[in-house]
Amino acid sequence: DAAEGLYRLVDAAYEKRSVAISSNLHPAAFDELMPKTLATATVDRLLHHAHVCQTTGESVRLTQALAGQGVSPLS
Repeated sequence: DAAEGLYRLVDAAYEKRSVAISSNLHPAAFDELMPKTLATATVDRLLHHAHVCQTTGESVRLTQALAGQGVSPLS
């Protein structure tokens, strides 16, 4: 249900609105989260006319969690 919801959101905004998505997964790995057909269609719409900003470095959330701030990391 969540995968289809993401696809519907992206599809509804496609070429009409801006969409910003943050993920620690490369777009090629979206099929690990959703069925391949939905992943392909979602990524196709997301990357068409896209500006991809790739960052490097440590995760701020993980750093905070390991320092005892915010939520605790899973064991």
